Amino acid sequence: MSITRPTLTELVTRAQTDLEARLLDGDTAQRRSTIAVVARVVAGLSHMQYDYLEWLAKQPFVDSAEAEYLTRLGDIWGVARKAAVSASGVVTFTGTAGAVIPAGTELQRVDGTLYTTNAEAMVPAGGVASAAVTASSAGAAGDTDASVTLTLTSPVDSVSSTTTVNAGGLTGGADAEKDDALRGRLLARIQTPPQGGSASDYEAWALAVPRVTRAWVYPRYMGGATVGVSIVADDAADGPIPSAELVATVQDYLEGKRPVTAEVHVFAPAAYPVNINLPIAPDTAAVRAAAVAELGDLFAREAEPGGVIPLSHLREAVSVATGETDNHITSPAADITPGPFEFPVLGAVTFA
Repeated sequence: MSITRPTLTELVTRAQTDLEARLLDGDTAQRRSTIAVVARVVAGLSHMQYDYLEWLAKQPFVDSAEAEYLTRLGDIWGVARKAAVSASGVVTFTGTAGAVIPAGTELQRVDGTLYTTNAEAMVPAGGVASAAVTASSAGAAGDTDASVTLTLTSPVDSVSSTTTVNAGGLTGGADAEKDDALRGRLLARIQTPPQGGSASDYEAWALAVPRVTRAWVYPRYMGGATVGVSIVADDAADGPIPSAELVATVQDYLEGKRPVTAEVHVFAPAAYPVNINLPIAPDTAAVRAAAVAELGDLFAREAEPGGVIPLSHLREAVSVATGETDNHITSPAADITPGPFEFPVLGAVTFA
């Protein structure tokens, strides 16, 4: 049966009535009497216990469990929370020819984020050496743009104290999977059990790889007994189209999961940039930023390979932007219609 949780006021009334019955033979206590104070203290404690019991009652269920309980449920069902991933890339050192940069040399970004070199490197005759580095702490915060300067935390003989991030930047960092994302995968596992290589199986396998946020499965992608899997990484700093490295990681993972009779091909969809011209009122920096944010959310929700995004949805997204009173999208002039394996991404937004 359902249980109605009493309010704090109801608990105070119950406690005071009980104390009055036991100590005052049913007489009413004065407002500021000791009995009234004790009743409020007891009711407050009971109210906190109800809080805890109400929270605890939600934890056995996937759709309401939180944090560590959700993680435990996932572990029971074989759906582990995706761990955070450290950013990595290459930096350039300058120094005297022959100088050695030891493995584990620590570098620091201006905000204090730390990186270490993966292996020993030697400065060649030209005085410029490249070394692979990895963020010391996992997470998206480790991603760094190209040309950013990193500083050695301890000096290295005959090597400059500053380094520069190479073209391509330090990328691949990802935060630990959020509760809602894990919850979605766990519900899918329960509601759609493994079937030995169905489309839902391939999707679940791809989504189990860190940084992958969505996946689409194409049976008979290159003929009989072949499966195509297209992936995106919505949380990546450089946009949803995944890197070649992430595609290779998913390919390797699926090779260990696929049925032996299937040939799987993992690929990134081709970007389909959508430039938008958007006269807006009032035309202020804040309203422009709000409109761009709403459009970004729309693309994150609705974009998929070959999927149509109606023009009306663009107008709706801009209309709910904070501060907007009027807008008129002049480009695109029709629904967004990418090709079969093209993925719509938000391009330049202008307000002329």
